[in-house]
Amino acid sequence: MRADPRRHPITVALMLGASASLALVTAAFAQNLQPTPLEPITVTATRLPVSSFEIPASISLVTAQPALSEGTLTAQLSEILDQVPGLVARDRQNYAQDTQIAIRGFGARSTFGIRGIRLYLDGIPASQPDGQGQIAHFDLASADRVEVLRGPFSTLYGNSSGGVIQMFTADPPPQGSEILTSLAAGSFETYRASAGARGTLGPAGYVFNYTHLATEGFRSHSRARRDLLNAKLVWASSPDHRFSLIVNHFAMPHAEDPLGLTRAQFDENPRQATTAARQFDTRKSVDQTQGGLIYEWQGRDHHTVRALAYAGARQVRQFLAIPVAPQANPKHPGGVIDLDNRFAGADLRWGFHGTLSARPYSFVAGLAYETLTQARRGYENFDGDRTGVQGVLRRDETNTVYSLDPYAQADWQFSERASLMAGLRHSRVRLDFDDHYVTDDNGDDSGARDYFASTAAAGVLLKVNDDLRIHTSYGIGFETPTLAELAYRPDGEPGPNLALNAARSRHAEVGAKLRLATSAQAQLALFHADTRDEVAICANSGGRSAFCNAGRTQRLGAEAHLVLPVSQVGQLELSHTWLRAVVREGYLTCTSTPCAMPSIEVAAGNRLPGVPESKTDLLLRWGAQTGWHAQVEAQYLSKVYVNDVNDEAAPSYALVHVGAGYVFPGPGTRLRLFVQANNLFDAAYAGSVIVNDANRRYYEPGPGFNVFCGLSLHWQR
Repeated sequence: MRADPRRHPITVALMLGASASLALVTAAFAQNLQPTPLEPITVTATRLPVSSFEIPASISLVTAQPALSEGTLTAQLSEILDQVPGLVARDRQNYAQDTQIAIRGFGARSTFGIRGIRLYLDGIPASQPDGQGQIAHFDLASADRVEVLRGPFSTLYGNSSGGVIQMFTADPPPQGSEILTSLAAGSFETYRASAGARGTLGPAGYVFNYTHLATEGFRSHSRARRDLLNAKLVWASSPDHRFSLIVNHFAMPHAEDPLGLTRAQFDENPRQATTAARQFDTRKSVDQTQGGLIYEWQGRDHHTVRALAYAGARQVRQFLAIPVAPQANPKHPGGVIDLDNRFAGADLRWGFHGTLSARPYSFVAGLAYETLTQARRGYENFDGDRTGVQGVLRRDETNTVYSLDPYAQADWQFSERASLMAGLRHSRVRLDFDDHYVTDDNGDDSGARDYFASTAAAGVLLKVNDDLRIHTSYGIGFETPTLAELAYRPDGEPGPNLALNAARSRHAEVGAKLRLATSAQAQLALFHADTRDEVAICANSGGRSAFCNAGRTQRLGAEAHLVLPVSQVGQLELSHTWLRAVVREGYLTCTSTPCAMPSIEVAAGNRLPGVPESKTDLLLRWGAQTGWHAQVEAQYLSKVYVNDVNDEAAPSYALVHVGAGYVFPGPGTRLRLFVQANNLFDAAYAGSVIVNDANRRYYEPGPGFNVFCGLSLHWQR
């Protein structure tokens, strides 16, 4: 059994000691280093072209390229988001399930995909109009940056108001061409290869990248293979007009699912898969293709126009561990899910930048339309005595979702030292269920549900001096149930759970931003969110989750982020989040299915499951553009309750990762070699949890000590 950090508090001291030791060692390399200047950064998270320092909101910008140069595997978005305060991105070591992401506690209950958070890739929604999202097609190898918006202003993105994550593919170079290749391999028979090219030819530019990933997995029965292609074509016919075509293809033909473990199984052998996973060969396959066209016009009379149109298709087939016996019920939907999703949408936006009462003023207005058509079929996961195979049809329906949202947002600097930002959005989300599987024993379960909401946010920024900003903001948001959350009724009867209401939330925040001439910067935010009718899991068994509306909940917290040059030898980055997420109003729930009447009390004061109370990340990196570079990263996560009744929790843990590399320069080329060691002290920990699992298989273990190494070659002409 590996060391448990709860029983070895010296682990935390070792984390800090390792960081301090590295700082001393790197002094010898000071002559090769220059502090990184903190230039003003223009962000688009609020749809207004304003420096993040001048926005009354909590925004983090993560530049993807340094993460690639310092030796990450570049397989999961979670690899570059650890330092974002208020955000928890948990790698499940299970490619059959997407990365778990929560922002200020929103999205933590999701057991599959990502909900409660809006996701975008190059402006194209990665969240469907029902609020369900995926990030497996986010390509880190060709990314330029990731922007994370937290707090009240995220409500202006409509349905799912917990936060916004946007990834942007790098633009073509101003001139010439580049070729980028990289290879990485390491523990658990994992390897990744990528190849890409970027260039500019007159008014046209291109960015292309292909990535292949294969692994046997840390756990038994967790083999996976993934292929990702990302391309961006840019045509600037004049300085005022720009077209961008983005095409993305993601294929995961086979990813095994080891399922979660009970606490006894987790303590005994965290690398094992459950018996049910092997019996039913639980697995998932995904094939997704999408494309979008963006037109941007920058008028010389202070007007701007941006138009986006996109479309795509996503096929998913998943084999669940539902036992054979329950499927004897003629109303049971089966143990194999087959989804064929077709999605499309458009966003038309007009902007104006001028003056109001002789003070700078900006205004944006737009209309967003999104649609999803889902052909959903269910099959038995057995054929005679054989299990883990596709059997007879048990469910056949077409689900349609669309949303239509007009929105407006303005920013006005009404005095030399103060500015006001405000926005409004009205959303309509309609979900239709058309049941095609009608038999003598299974009636027509068609139905529909409409959700309407108006969301708003406003904030004030005070400029105390050139280097200090104080801001406050308030917002109102909502979150509809997703198609997956509406799929099953708690009473075990077939048909959608149309009784689910949308959750409504109110967000408040006060914060400060500081920058210094020494290239240091800091952010601090205090936040509060009250939610009613929060969508919660009543029961979760064998891949089937039934949902209900909980009572009132509350999220109260603080987050801090510091970036500090370490003399002339590199950079120290520290982030901390404290979050108290609790039930304010008790309610009844179920702990198993079927459940005709909820009977288990969730008491007021219980912690929301899946939400850690505290999270701390420390990263110390040093290195020049050539020669040696290295980094030390330390992470701490407090215990996490795994169910609503709070009778069990995943233990707290502390991890330390170290890496180093060397860059060989050449004429027009750069060769980089790197090695990375993760979980240096081989701590036993739960990388993620499956909230409210009815079989009490809550735990998805994280890997012990593991190593990978690689190389990258950058050629430029």
